[in-house]
Amino acid sequence: MSEHFDVHGGARLVGEVEVVGAKNSVLKLMAAALLAEGTTTITNCPQILDVPLMADVLRSVGCEVVLDGDTAKITTPSELSHRADSPAMGKLRASVCVLGPLVGRLKQAVVALPGGDAIGSRPLDMHQNGLRALGATSTIEHGCVVATADHLKGAQIWLDFPSVGATENILMAAVLAEGTTVIDNAAREPEIVDICVMLNQMGAKIEGAGTSTLTVHGVTELHPTEHRVIGDRIVGATWAFAAAMTRGDLTVKGVNPHHLDLVLEKLRMAGAEITTFGESGFRVVQHDRPKAVDFVTLPYPGFATDLQPFAVALSAVSEGTSMITENVYEARFRFIEEMVRLGADARTDGHHAVVRGVERLSSAPVWASDIRAGAGLVLAGLCADGVTEIWDVFHIDRGYPHFVENLNRLGARVERVVGAAERC
Repeated sequence: MSEHFDVHGGARLVGEVEVVGAKNSVLKLMAAALLAEGTTTITNCPQILDVPLMADVLRSVGCEVVLDGDTAKITTPSELSHRADSPAMGKLRASVCVLGPLVGRLKQAVVALPGGDAIGSRPLDMHQNGLRALGATSTIEHGCVVATADHLKGAQIWLDFPSVGATENILMAAVLAEGTTVIDNAAREPEIVDICVMLNQMGAKIEGAGTSTLTVHGVTELHPTEHRVIGDRIVGATWAFAAAMTRGDLTVKGVNPHHLDLVLEKLRMAGAEITTFGESGFRVVQHDRPKAVDFVTLPYPGFATDLQPFAVALSAVSEGTSMITENVYEARFRFIEEMVRLGADARTDGHHAVVRGVERLSSAPVWASDIRAGAGLVLAGLCADGVTEIWDVFHIDRGYPHFVENLNRLGARVERVVGAAERC
């Protein structure tokens, strides 16, 4: 039997919430542990479904992985398998990030094509082209990426788009390549900085983290380390939007507010009062109905595509008309179909959406298509009359630890229910 959430409308969220480690970082850090023989310890891990899935992927190539609360201990043997074809590969996108470490360390890899959220096309062309520039061959065969190399040599690599996944895979292959690799138009996300910090702790020589140019001086070997995952800026932003949408008052701790500068500025424009606490957190207070604000998704430091559902949900209850432009994943506007079921006044045209705010949404059964869409529907349900049923909540569990418990502690009424659904 599938699970769903019953979200009771009319809540005002008030209180304090702690953000744990970033989903978009921890899975890649776990993959990086493949680069060094011995035991690597990663702390501040979020207790979400994707972490044990990634642990299964690492076990499939020979690692021993012990998960204990917010700590992951990964023991990488001297001899690894180059075949990563665990069934878990098809359940999360980040599984493809074992490709770079396996090619870097073993000079060969067979990696099953990944699964993950249904948010549009995410080809592996840039991942493969980067490996080819380093001297590997790379093809897609029988549902797997197959890569081999006699040896890897540093290269000048230009990315057509600042892809986070491609940047990470190329980076993790290049740290053990001969000579110097320069990655231009690299992703600049805080999660990229996090993996660079960990790799340097392991003995890598990486310069330029947080800029569009990464310079990697290859080394002959890496060693295990202990590393604390950065706070999850996407989860932190989710709570910020939750405060604004419910006209609430939330203090969010455990995340660097500077990673959310643009998000917090947009919420200020919507009428929220924002207070930041150094690098440790922030507070969002919304007294009146939010004002309409336009959003455009772009690679970091732009407005994250992961936050687009929350921009749509906020716009749906704001005063005025907003335009949301999606420049990263073409299928992310699927979320709007579910918002319309909740009474949102929204129209799409290509990669633009126009949303005219309504005073109150209305409850309905809706379906989550991905992690952020699911969380966005929960926030929308808090602003709807009646009880909103949200289905396929396993998506939400992949990205938000203790989401229902946190919501209820902050003043919401959300229940997890086991039962079958009939789409109406």
